[in-house]
Order: sequence, then C-alpha cells, then structure tokens
Amino acid sequence: MNKDQVGGNWKQFKGKAKEQWGKLTDDDMTVIEGKRDQLVGKIQERYGYEKDQAETEVKDWETRHDYRW
Repeated sequence: MNKDQVGGNWKQFKGKAKEQWGKLTDDDMTVIEGKRDQLVGKIQERYGYEKDQAETEVKDWETRHDYRW
C-alpha cells in the first residue's frame, strides 16, 4: 500500500466515522489520525460514555465497515 492509498483510506474513514459520530469535529479527527484508542477517547469525551460503551460502539462500527487499524 502506498502513501496515496493510505491517505485515501483515512479520508474515507473520517467520512464514515463522522456519519456515525456526528459530534466529532475535524480537529478531533486530526488528533485521532488512525489511532483507535484516540477514537474511543474522543467518543467518550463528546458523548459522555463510559469507556466500555465507547469500546463497544467502535467494535460494532469496525465490524459493520470491515475496518482494520
């Protein structure tokens, strides 16, 4: 996979993640930059979820979209 493919995958990921979690901002996505634990943390922060609930949402989302980190 080359640099352009990775960049395209990240753009696609950001769009799908923002559809799922609309409270995430572009700045949040910049911080996340492909780091799963950062995504879980931002979901906790924006939605007031417990860590387990955020983890479950991310896991379900990964399964539905066949996304691998």
